[in-house]
Amino acid sequence: MRPMIDLVLTVCLLADPANCKQERLTYQARATSAQCMMLSAPYVAQWAGEHPKWKVTRWRCEWPDQRKQPV
Repeated sequence: MRPMIDLVLTVCLLADPANCKQERLTYQARATSAQCMMLSAPYVAQWAGEHPKWKVTRWRCEWPDQRKQPV
């Protein structure tokens, strides 16, 4: 089984750009996190197309064990 990797999107509401949140897309890793960043554009574009009220402002790839634990 391939490990899972998260594509973490920061998205802001078009009608209220100060209203931002993170969305996580988890899928099977086929590459390193650096390669994930290079290959992630189609996934970001698909998410943006399916959520027209939101604007993707940035994204990153991280392994699930890198998730920040709540303090």
